[in-house]
Amino acid sequence: MKWSSHVSEKKTAWEAVSECAYEINRQLAGEIPDLAIVFVSKHFADEYGIIPSMVRDRLNGASLIGCSADGVIGGGHEVEGRPALAITAGFLPEVSVRTFHLRDRDLPDMDAPPSAWEELIGVEAVKEPQFVILADPFSFHAENFLLGMDYAYPNSVKIGGLASGGADAGSNAIYLGNDALSSGLVGVALSGNIMIDTVVAQGCRPVGRPMTITRCQSNTVLEMDGLPPLQVLQNIFESLNESDKKLLQHSLFLGVGMDELRDEHRHGDFLIRNLLGMDAKHGAISVGAYLREGQTVQFHLRDAQTSAEDLDLLLGQYAGQEECLPGEGAVLFSCLGRGYDLYGRADHDTNMFMSKVGAMPLGGFFCNGEIGPVGSTTYLHGYTSSFGIFRPAR
Repeated sequence: MKWSSHVSEKKTAWEAVSECAYEINRQLAGEIPDLAIVFVSKHFADEYGIIPSMVRDRLNGASLIGCSADGVIGGGHEVEGRPALAITAGFLPEVSVRTFHLRDRDLPDMDAPPSAWEELIGVEAVKEPQFVILADPFSFHAENFLLGMDYAYPNSVKIGGLASGGADAGSNAIYLGNDALSSGLVGVALSGNIMIDTVVAQGCRPVGRPMTITRCQSNTVLEMDGLPPLQVLQNIFESLNESDKKLLQHSLFLGVGMDELRDEHRHGDFLIRNLLGMDAKHGAISVGAYLREGQTVQFHLRDAQTSAEDLDLLLGQYAGQEECLPGEGAVLFSCLGRGYDLYGRADHDTNMFMSKVGAMPLGGFFCNGEIGPVGSTTYLHGYTSSFGIFRPAR
């Protein structure tokens, strides 16, 4: 297995594809790529349709997926607000590559058996394929897809993001082979001697203490440890320093514990969800997730420093593992709200990845939503950097 990645800031699609393809082929040193993942900034919207065939012509017909982007990542560098095109490609001699395109109407019913999903994707679950997924946010309900895929492929990693760059339906591009599409989902299933390790950094830190939902209704928390959530929040607020008190007023989230069997929840064990509303009369809060009594929850805060510390911690935990073979290449699906707008400088997350995990080809884009696992379940996130690290399975 060998990966390569490059980003070009040339002003035309022809020049940008040519530069990237030249560098990809140079880095692969004569090996022919089996897969190309392409991300194209919105500045090339008039040329979206011609890009995939140009890439494949220059990369010996590699299987191809990709999408439009508000900002792109290639060769370990983030480019936002300027014309850019990035290609990440892999030579995968012991890997089966299966690409696919789906629309909402193609998805099996939620009560369909796993075999219906296997037939749809064209890969058996027993092969434990690893998935990279790109979807259009205006035309495809990614969360329904992820529910079904986790059911049918419980031992498979799913990682990816929602296309960006367009402001309304039909204005994004997603790529499959030579085709530029404006709706649905594209993906690739990788089977054989390959694994995708994941690091999903949601950019938050906990405040207060973990508590148990003792009464709830749908997505509304009525009691936590027998107390109204707003009373819990008031107690937390009084314990914070001045800067965190200000942060709580506009950057407050609820973390939902994903492992109900865990006695202690550590950093990264919570699925971060937005607060949708507060009921001052009853002291309740509404959250962007369906809840159950008995779940562990904890309030979280988010800002630039917190996001940086969160990523530093999670990458350090991953790098400290000894049981995994080293990565050969990586992809990054990062929220539009991160990058330069959050940190005030480019390459923050990519530089931290390189310093913690090691230098390797790294590509990706800034998404309208990020796909990655928390615990054993795959979610659609916001404000997240979701890394996928490709390595041999054996």
